[in-house]
Amino acid sequence: MNIATPKFGVGASALRKEDGKLLRGEGAFTDDVRAEGELRGYVLRSPHASARFAFTDLDAARSAPGVHLVLTADDLSHLGPVVCQTPLKQPDGSKHALKHVPLLCDGEVRYVGDAVAFIVADTLAEAQDAAELIGIDWEFGDAQVGLAAALEPESPLVWPDLGTNQAFLYRMGDRSATEAAFAEADHVATVKFINNRLVCNYMETRACLAEWDGEAAKFTLTLGSQGVHNIRKTLANDVFKMPVEDFRLITRDVGGGFGTKVFNYREYPLALESARRLGRPVKWVCDRTEHFLADAHGRDNDVTASLAMDKDGRILGLKIDLLANMGGYLHQFGPFIPTLGATMSTGVYDIQNLDFELRGVYTHTTPVDAYRGAGRPEAAFLIERLIDAAAREIGMPVAELRRKNFIRPDQMPYKTPGGRTYDVGEFDGHMTRALEKADAAGFEERASDAKARGKLRGFGTAVYVEACAFAGSEPAKMTLDADGGVTLYIGTQTNGQGHATAYSQFVADKIGIDFDKITVRQGDTDELADGGGTGGSRSIPLGGVSVARASEVLAQKMKKLAADELEAAPEDIELVDGSARIVGTDRMIDYSDLARAARNDEDRTADADVVQDEATYPNGTHICEVEIDPDTGIVEIVKYTIVDDFGVTVNPVLLLGQVHGGVVQGIGQCLQEGVVHSEDGQLLTASFMDYTMPRASDVPFFDFETRNVPSTTNALGIKGAGEAGTIGACPAVANAVIDALDRARGIRHIEMPATPQRVWEALNG
Repeated sequence: MNIATPKFGVGASALRKEDGKLLRGEGAFTDDVRAEGELRGYVLRSPHASARFAFTDLDAARSAPGVHLVLTADDLSHLGPVVCQTPLKQPDGSKHALKHVPLLCDGEVRYVGDAVAFIVADTLAEAQDAAELIGIDWEFGDAQVGLAAALEPESPLVWPDLGTNQAFLYRMGDRSATEAAFAEADHVATVKFINNRLVCNYMETRACLAEWDGEAAKFTLTLGSQGVHNIRKTLANDVFKMPVEDFRLITRDVGGGFGTKVFNYREYPLALESARRLGRPVKWVCDRTEHFLADAHGRDNDVTASLAMDKDGRILGLKIDLLANMGGYLHQFGPFIPTLGATMSTGVYDIQNLDFELRGVYTHTTPVDAYRGAGRPEAAFLIERLIDAAAREIGMPVAELRRKNFIRPDQMPYKTPGGRTYDVGEFDGHMTRALEKADAAGFEERASDAKARGKLRGFGTAVYVEACAFAGSEPAKMTLDADGGVTLYIGTQTNGQGHATAYSQFVADKIGIDFDKITVRQGDTDELADGGGTGGSRSIPLGGVSVARASEVLAQKMKKLAADELEAAPEDIELVDGSARIVGTDRMIDYSDLARAARNDEDRTADADVVQDEATYPNGTHICEVEIDPDTGIVEIVKYTIVDDFGVTVNPVLLLGQVHGGVVQGIGQCLQEGVVHSEDGQLLTASFMDYTMPRASDVPFFDFETRNVPSTTNALGIKGAGEAGTIGACPAVANAVIDALDRARGIRHIEMPATPQRVWEALNG
């Protein structure tokens, strides 16, 4: 069906063009890909959180039916580990020790699920059976899973050679100036809380298919990822120490990523090495319990934060002491995540004095890394919980305290103590609009009605700002195809966001063409030399700008070709409905003929790599209203209002989906999700029987609108939106729950997740 191009341009609510094949079951996820003669890999994982071990029998497994290979650490001495890529500079200028993730453990394990051996067999069942035959002599050690307790003098050490469980020390701000500000304060408010550990739980678990071409001496790895190029570099440079050109990585359809599929994991090089040794393809597919045990977890901070204010409620200073759980190893971006959060710790407020001390901590748990928002949700939760606590401390309405301390538009661009430069923002504007939409003025009447029904009503607000689309670029390449269609090659990776739709809108804006004749190609290192991948809400703000620029270049080339063919001036040519025509006439040439008229590939290709020098800063207000049943502790979200500032909106429908999904993840953290370990390090929440995920019945309909102020650092004014819902939701819901508990019983703290049991226990002492 031909639909006029303007319907598909930037700003249009174009429906997702990629959904048809997925709804018909025609998707190609990693486990759908088959290779002739493929074998199955299986990881034998540690059942202990802290132990030394030695193999007593490998022969039985190696001779078991169907088994082709059993790898241990002794077999992999020629390969490097999975490297932590973000070491920090400590306050004294020293570099902290880097404890990378080994491909397989060499005599010691550091969390339940740590990898001990890799078995390859004809079938998964045969590999699992062989794993049972491996003899291991375990020498158990004491485990430490508690974050604060890990720093106590007698705590069991994850890395005894360090003499401490402190992985690193990091400071930000001006300690002496902040101390002086606190000394002058009339009021000080303090909060202490745990930002709970989460498991990502994307729909599609990780998987890979590894192949080795012995004649070409080249690897091919098919995997679900958030970008193939960075994983290829890590595999080539850090693990195999081979040229990147010797690796082809392919990602097809991906069932969710949320940051956790950005990384190189140990299973990928294990499968590749096995394929090279055996000369046959090797597939590994993660099961759900393995995902709980082995994929990087998120969040897990222990926080103490204090706010100093004068008698009028003006903020004088902010002090933060934060412990960040790193788990048993420093994961790929592990140290970077809490430090990124630190840069956003002052939020939307004009706070001049900051003292932020961060200590990374090793524990006998799964390593922690980026999960949707990656440090910014933790920062927003911290400051927005603290602002609410401060308002109660001084007896001021929370909206008034916020207004009194917002960074004003006339202060922009604004340099924060965390080193961020906000270009634009009208924080009071969207908070005022959100309060109006949420009918804040009518809340007391609703609270009285709830009380008459035996319920506790609470009203919570969070005003957030985040940093995303960080400085950098995302190259894009386009071709006019022989059939008159356009193909875009770009190094980001959709994992559910709708990239094929959004990028096509940029193309449609510049080149008059049917939407279904635009093809978006991602996820193949042989098709595009480099790419930054998807994460940090960078795909549309960075990739979209390059796509728009490349579209402009291709459009000019097409007009030049058409002008030559039609004997007209290029400026007299317009591109409409798949044809180039002379304006005001019926003389035209369709795009397929235009492609054939090209003298060489250069005539019908274009590329662009637009560099952005600073991050963008989406911001907004979330307001949550809850009712609590005091007899059961059940929290019901009865109303949820969002007013966001995302700069220029590319596609309102896609945007709505991103915000809704993010809010549900924030609700999940606040009310339901949370990792629990036993004292000896066993993961007690290792399945959906024990780890609660939000369902449709747990969330309300959302009242969402935008109040956009275009970014001045992004060439198209776009700010990014992929993580914003998660960042704003968690503190809004928590503030609503605490507001209800405070009104009813004077309870001003509850840890997340605020499960029915926790709420009931708080209400009943």
